Amino acid sequence: MANDIRFFELNTGAKMPSLGLGTWQSSPGLVGEAVATAIKAGYRHIDCAQVYGNEKEIGLVLRKLFEDGVVKREELWITSKLWCTDHAPEDVLEALDRTLRDLQLEYIDLFLIHWPVRMKKGSVGFKPENLVEPDIPGTWRAMETLYDSCKARAIGVSNFSTKKLSDLLDVARVPPAVDQVECHLSWQQGKLRSFCKSKGVHLSGYSPLGSPGTTWIKSDVLKNPILLSVAEKLGKTPAQVALRWGLQMGHSVLPKSTNEARIKENLDVFGWSIPEELFAKFSEIEQARLLRGTSFVHDTFGPYRSLEELWDGEL
Repeated sequence: MANDIRFFELNTGAKMPSLGLGTWQSSPGLVGEAVATAIKAGYRHIDCAQVYGNEKEIGLVLRKLFEDGVVKREELWITSKLWCTDHAPEDVLEALDRTLRDLQLEYIDLFLIHWPVRMKKGSVGFKPENLVEPDIPGTWRAMETLYDSCKARAIGVSNFSTKKLSDLLDVARVPPAVDQVECHLSWQQGKLRSFCKSKGVHLSGYSPLGSPGTTWIKSDVLKNPILLSVAEKLGKTPAQVALRWGLQMGHSVLPKSTNEARIKENLDVFGWSIPEELFAKFSEIEQARLLRGTSFVHDTFGPYRSLEELWDGEL
């Protein structure tokens, strides 16, 4: 029997389900149904964020699932994220309280700083003049108070390069439990992965299928010939193999879908494994970051003049 890899243990001791449903770019009206479908199918991990604009709808669905006895709160892992406009320490607590109200929860399992980027409070959209200098240590101290209060059972970051994560670890009283980043066969995050492993930080992979539903990202991850050939040999879909690769690499995977058949298909990644000789072929895939964060880079505004600076050369 293959190692199921159903959970990853974080540095807090908590066990995070290894497969979660992503909710980024899930349209209002569809996202609630997707969450209900996923939880009824067996998902126990839902990845949310305030900026996705759909936490209220997810909250209504969660409440109904709890009331109907479909699942208990303690059986679910719910992640949310602090948006760039709420980095001021006094705004961090209010932002989490807003998310808890929207999701109709008393605590969140994991709360992440969404980007190492700060924007003016109350600003909307991605106008460069709203970019201001971040104070990650100050924001992190506020995150630590949320952890102390148990409103956030674990805290972490998202879209942090190796250097930015290292800088945070140098000053953190409570080390981040997770760095959630883009991670898939065409962006395998080798440097960050080995750094996270050495520091006991769990790497969690968003867009594990390369965001095929995102119109403005050109992605052919699922059409890669190496992936297609391995999937055919194993009698699995390319998506299942791409997700299973992530689990066997040791990171959690957060595929997003609002399609019932695909939500269920993406769950079929347990009870089998990719054999070593096929697994090794994935190291040959050409690498390219898809989500580059160009909106956070500007010649005049904010701290980052180039993508090189935003990602500290990890491009």
